[in-house]
Amino acid sequence: MKTVISLGRIGRFIGAAVCAASLSACMTAPVVQKPALPSMEDMLAKASQASGAGQKEQAVTLWKAAAEAYPADKTPWTNIAQTRYEAGQYGDAIVSAQEVLVRDPNDRLANSIIAISGLRLSTRALSDLSRQNNLSGSLRTESQDLAKLLRESLGETVLVPPAASPPTPPTRNSGTVAKGKKGKAKATEDSSADPFNALK
Repeated sequence: MKTVISLGRIGRFIGAAVCAASLSACMTAPVVQKPALPSMEDMLAKASQASGAGQKEQAVTLWKAAAEAYPADKTPWTNIAQTRYEAGQYGDAIVSAQEVLVRDPNDRLANSIIAISGLRLSTRALSDLSRQNNLSGSLRTESQDLAKLLRESLGETVLVPPAASPPTPPTRNSGTVAKGKKGKAKATEDSSADPFNALK
């Protein structure tokens, strides 16, 4: 009976010693620290350097990493949207510009990229449909309605006005009249400019 009691005490002592050793091992385990996050400026500088060297996809990857590291900042998304737009990847440009608008709903560049990219995609699709003779029925009506809405929004009677006729050369006797015609010709020239130029 005494041996059973002594084994019970020894068992408890061994159990306590094992627990104490386990706890001390946990407390002395090295704590792995995450590497310091680079600053937004450093990340943007690396991406800009890659973009400047013509490595656009690497730049986009770096901007996406910056966007993940600093989710509230719109700058990486702006750069991605602009790069995609310049590459003619209008769908991706729209998606990235929408990310900018989530962070800043009043960003003019993002709104411009969305508007122009959308128009270019629409123009391309309508051109393809027209070439295939599939622009008919409700699709044609809806396209005309959208064109009318665009004209009204831009304050133009025609979406892309025709090129202005060349100004008439002034005559020798007209003196001050020639200046007036020249001014009028310049005004006509300005009004015939592509209405989307300001958004490009």
